Amino acid sequence: MRGGRFTVDEELQIELDKIVETSNNNITITDEDGIILRSNPNHWTMYGVKADSYIGKSVYDLEKEGVLSPSVNVLVLKEKKVVRILQHTKTGQVVMSTGYPVFNKEGRLIRAISYSQDQTEIIQLQEQYKQLQTKVAGFQTEVEKLREKEASHRILFRSAKMQQLFKTIQRVAKTDATILFLGESGVGKSTLARFIHDQSERHKEPFIEVNCSTIPETLFESEMFGYEPGSFTGAQRKGKQGLVEQANHGTLFLDEIGELPLAIQVKLLKVIQEKKLMRIGGKDELQVNFRLITATNQDLKKMVDEGKFRLDLYYRLNVVPVDIPPLRERKDDIAILLQHYLQSINEKYDTSKKLHPTTYELLIHYHWPGNVREMENLLERLVLTIEEQIIVPEHLPFDLQKDIKETVDPPWNFDQEIIERKTLKETLEEVELKVILSAYAKCKTTYEMAEYLGISQPSVIYKLKKYKEAIKKGSF
Repeated sequence: MRGGRFTVDEELQIELDKIVETSNNNITITDEDGIILRSNPNHWTMYGVKADSYIGKSVYDLEKEGVLSPSVNVLVLKEKKVVRILQHTKTGQVVMSTGYPVFNKEGRLIRAISYSQDQTEIIQLQEQYKQLQTKVAGFQTEVEKLREKEASHRILFRSAKMQQLFKTIQRVAKTDATILFLGESGVGKSTLARFIHDQSERHKEPFIEVNCSTIPETLFESEMFGYEPGSFTGAQRKGKQGLVEQANHGTLFLDEIGELPLAIQVKLLKVIQEKKLMRIGGKDELQVNFRLITATNQDLKKMVDEGKFRLDLYYRLNVVPVDIPPLRERKDDIAILLQHYLQSINEKYDTSKKLHPTTYELLIHYHWPGNVREMENLLERLVLTIEEQIIVPEHLPFDLQKDIKETVDPPWNFDQEIIERKTLKETLEEVELKVILSAYAKCKTTYEMAEYLGISQPSVIYKLKKYKEAIKKGSF
């Protein structure tokens, strides 16, 4: 200082001190021997060192003491290049430090300057984010499992035939193979098609179901393939996307495929082969990518022989044929389906109707020509139209009662003279006993019996005790 004024060098020193002190980055400057010349006062609190005790300290000593672990300035002095490291301090913090070498005109290393930033909060946030990602992934997996579980619960079965069929469906569901469902109306082809879509890689994409028997032949082409604006009189001003186009990246399910007109069969075959379509009135072909599932209750091979169905289309569709047996051929499934649909319909209409054991047994032995669809419609009709809580045989439609009498020889057909010689209570007990014996012979556990009979498991135990002697005899 001269005459009360600072020299240029002194002013530069003051400026440098202030820059280091006020910098957002924690700065440490050492000489070529590792002695600390300048540093931020607050910087050292991260390392557990008092703010006034760092100047003149050696970074080599601080490294030995474990204060700097390791020292970025030491590494810069040794390697004479830029170094970036993560430090873990005694106070439990994580510090990102970057060191730079300073050379004089002769190329000799004279200083090491480091900048340090506390990364503890950032790393904690990163760790929390990773944990959150793990949780989200876990939730997604759980949702996927629930989705698969929910989907599988929609297909209820117990019979050996359906168990084997379901194994086949599960194997092909993950692929893009074309599937042809064969079977009578009402056996559940639509449900199985939806299940396959839900289990496939396309489950997040559209599932487009088309009942080929409900679209008039004159409208079929425009409905299936769409049209451009102004293509014909009555067309929508903006044109229309066809059903095939709507299924792009998803699944196209064509039910009642046997009803397709021959002219449409040709165009559908082209779309299946080339994965391209052209809207009515369009000039450019559109690329489409869909998984095809079809279904029919007709004998397509016979239709091919009769010239009603194209052979080349038949081979395209018949990649994985799945023949669904009618309900009368899988009697073991009837009980579980009765329970499921009755519960579902009760929940839908907020009711609590139940089947009388005799009604239940009658429906078990009924041959169900309309399959699952007939069962669902019948139960809904009974729940809505019967005032009583218990649905007895007399509540069944007359045609169904007649059909049952003609086709079934149930165990409750008593000799009329025997009935006339007994009181109503005795007759009902006799009917109940026969139903209990029938369930006991068919079921393995009391829970199965409860499900089979439509009553609670404690009620089953009570009735087994009641008819203990008759069960021991094992006779009707």
